[in-house]
Amino acid sequence: MSEKPKLVRAGIGIMVMKDGKVLLGRRHSDPEKADSLLHGEGQWTLPGGKLDFHDTIPGGAAREVKEETDIDVKELEAFCVTNERVHDAHFVTVGLIARKFRGEPKVMEPDEIVEWKWFSLDELPSPIFLPSEKMIKNYKDKAVYKH
Repeated sequence: MSEKPKLVRAGIGIMVMKDGKVLLGRRHSDPEKADSLLHGEGQWTLPGGKLDFHDTIPGGAAREVKEETDIDVKELEAFCVTNERVHDAHFVTVGLIARKFRGEPKVMEPDEIVEWKWFSLDELPSPIFLPSEKMIKNYKDKAVYKH
């Protein structure tokens, strides 16, 4: 029996910005609960996830932010693309920014994300989930793509 081919997946990450700060969530320390094919348990992450079949990029991003934080984002703008490869997964992720939104962050999926906090771009926590780290760096460097 042949092994199933490995596929590249599409992801979305959203920088929700307020007063020069970015919203990050701390993933559960249990790998089963952190729920990411790219791993990242115990790490800080932007809201985001997998693009669902037939999603638009802004629609999928708005859905993910709402599901994870209960925030309604408006006027999303794509600003970068990242390419993450680990031994058992591969994602191409579109980074979007939301400067306009309604609501305050709430932990909506406590088995996956245990807390949400605002951080200055100059005082980020550690460790940061690799796709989120790349997106924040691209944003700060005004770069669309770096490998």
